[in-house]
Amino acid sequence: MKKLITEHIGLNEISGSLVVLDDVEEAFNEEMVELRLSDGSVRSGRIVKLDGKRAVVQVFEGTKELSMSNTRTVLKGKPMEIALSPEMIGRVFDGLGRPKDGLGEVYPVCKRDINGTAINPVSRVYPKNYIRTGISSIDALATLIRGQKLPIFSGSGMKHNELAVQIVKQAAVADNEEFGIVFAAMGVKNDVADYFRRSFEQANVMNRVTMFLNLSNDPIIERIITPKCALTAAEYLAFQCNMNILVILTDMTSYCEALREFSSSKGEIPGRKGYPGYLYSDLAALYERAGIVNGSKGSVTQIPILTMPNDDITHPIPDLTGFITEGQIVLDRSLETTGIYPPVSILMSLSRLMKDGIGKGYTREDHKALSDQLFASYALVQDARSLASVIGEDELSDSDKTLMKFGREFEQKFLNQGENENRTIDETLDLGWKLLSMLPRESLDRVIDDILDKYYGKQL
Repeated sequence: MKKLITEHIGLNEISGSLVVLDDVEEAFNEEMVELRLSDGSVRSGRIVKLDGKRAVVQVFEGTKELSMSNTRTVLKGKPMEIALSPEMIGRVFDGLGRPKDGLGEVYPVCKRDINGTAINPVSRVYPKNYIRTGISSIDALATLIRGQKLPIFSGSGMKHNELAVQIVKQAAVADNEEFGIVFAAMGVKNDVADYFRRSFEQANVMNRVTMFLNLSNDPIIERIITPKCALTAAEYLAFQCNMNILVILTDMTSYCEALREFSSSKGEIPGRKGYPGYLYSDLAALYERAGIVNGSKGSVTQIPILTMPNDDITHPIPDLTGFITEGQIVLDRSLETTGIYPPVSILMSLSRLMKDGIGKGYTREDHKALSDQLFASYALVQDARSLASVIGEDELSDSDKTLMKFGREFEQKFLNQGENENRTIDETLDLGWKLLSMLPRESLDRVIDDILDKYYGKQL
């Protein structure tokens, strides 16, 4: 039986952006409400806590000018929904899914609960096909697979925004399948939001991008809702419109900070570093919305970007994210200070699904052998550098000097590339084999002879 829409006159308590109602019957968590002021204006809110018949409501537009006696609160009997349509592609929305590009409202084909519906594990399809980003350090060493969730761990002030823009401009799937990007920015300043929009427009990729922009001066409740709206749009485009959707969420640290502030305002007992105890399950509810569903040609792939406070990878946000996702891409500040872009720390980065990434013209075994050997050789470079810092590079053995030279060439030619440089997978893998040919063949112990015979020492 459909729930009746009820109205309450007056408020029992106002605290910051929260209001409290008593004697509320049949309300449910995350139910939408309307608060009607005496001047006729209407504000939206959402029930965020229930304690018996006592309901705590988060007001989106804030509680300024609300009256304790004359405010009329209407319970809508439904959770927050977002209007969905294929017309969303190429449009810009605010954090609540409202158009902000001046092009008018989107004519909705349907409306969906922003919390989504859980994917039945039995109906999940194992991710196999890769998404090419045009960035060598990712494509060769931490390959992004359709349906995967692969976060980027960055630090404050590093070039993760530029990397996000480059991925949006260059990302592509094979076989000319339908591909789109949902880009959600949370807690960004106006100049950063303008940078994102301007970059996409100048690169002529806005026709495949759906943007959700939550600014730093927007209410924190909007910041918490932004990734849910973005993922709901992605699920619709993927599973109803049969598109391969790449979702980029930046910055998840802003989201978690808003969640901590929101939790504190509700009087919840804080957990580690003040974050709510349910931070893990909250992040999992977002990240697990990536995947491929049996019976649909579409997929949802996620790249959450987060800045690690004080570059601390053991901080709760990157720590919990690493447990939930299938790997991570870590940006290294020391590489960035030497001018390397993107400054990917390959020894700390991995993609647990990359074994299924295949480059055209290369077999899966060739790609895996190359990545394994590059990891192993670069690890030896770090050992040689540690030794050189003690005894000096001139005192190193010939083999260690060769490693040092390989390390410099690898960083300058393989890791380093321009912000507009879009390498094909063949160019990336060819470059990797060419660099490995700088090392003695007998030192390449991660590659079998048959593969070495094909690629070692050849001018690729």
